Amino acid sequence: MGTAREQLLILISTPIYLIVIGLELFLSHLRHQKSYTWKDTLQNIYLMLVNAGLDLLFRAVYLFIILSFFYDHRIANPISDPWIYWMVLLIFEDFMYYWLHRVDHYCRLFWATHVTHHSSPQFNLTVGFRSSVMEPLYRFIYFIPIAALGFQPIDIAFIYAATQTWGILVHTEKINKLGFLEYFLVTPSHHRVHHGSNPKYLDKNMGMFLIIWDKLFGTFQPELPAEKYQLIKYGLTKPLQNENPLNLIFHEWVNIGKDIRKKGLTFKQRWNYLFGPPGWSHDGSTQTSKEMRHLEQKYPESK
Repeated sequence: MGTAREQLLILISTPIYLIVIGLELFLSHLRHQKSYTWKDTLQNIYLMLVNAGLDLLFRAVYLFIILSFFYDHRIANPISDPWIYWMVLLIFEDFMYYWLHRVDHYCRLFWATHVTHHSSPQFNLTVGFRSSVMEPLYRFIYFIPIAALGFQPIDIAFIYAATQTWGILVHTEKINKLGFLEYFLVTPSHHRVHHGSNPKYLDKNMGMFLIIWDKLFGTFQPELPAEKYQLIKYGLTKPLQNENPLNLIFHEWVNIGKDIRKKGLTFKQRWNYLFGPPGWSHDGSTQTSKEMRHLEQKYPESK
């Protein structure tokens, strides 16, 4: 149910993915690095397929009904100049994705969906396909303002797919910093930080294509050399013990259910377990990323 542009994007990007993944595998073997494991790669493929299937099933609803409704009742006329139209759409879509991604990290209800993308202890190009499985059910909400301002829903979907292609390609350790591009684009260096479970790196660098939003809204963190900070540790702060296919997707929902059913909690405490930041606890048994950074600063020798 894609457009001709999206189909062309798939035709172009697929061989690129195959080539760069093959090159990354070759370099990893050459350097005796364990960048890939069979289990992790199969998990990435599994999560990608479940996400794609859900997106395909729900696509007609959010694209041709919901977003089309807001486009039909738009509050601004479409930009007539095609160059300006596509440039503004790219910036607007990337801006809204930044807020989608930021909410995914700061609200536990949405983190329960996004956590699947961060659960891999590896960092390679196939991790870029390790999708937030349930995201298609709510991602479109962030694109409603774009449609309401006169951008075609099908164009929004294409630009999202295009920026997502870039977002996949930055999942690699094989590329160092990219000079002046580091100032405005999301680069592999920026995204390595995003996938780090080190306290300093948690909830940083949320952008998909442009890093400027992180710099504007206080979520930017450059990758630091090993002599100044720890090597990046990828994955979750508490790795999954049970990685069966269902638990891989639903484990954080199960944990939320356990937390809000604890005895003696107030309404506010139950609310915070659902809508507060990941790691929030009423008794200090777990910490948020902010609390972890505070502890690290207070006790730097424990790094």
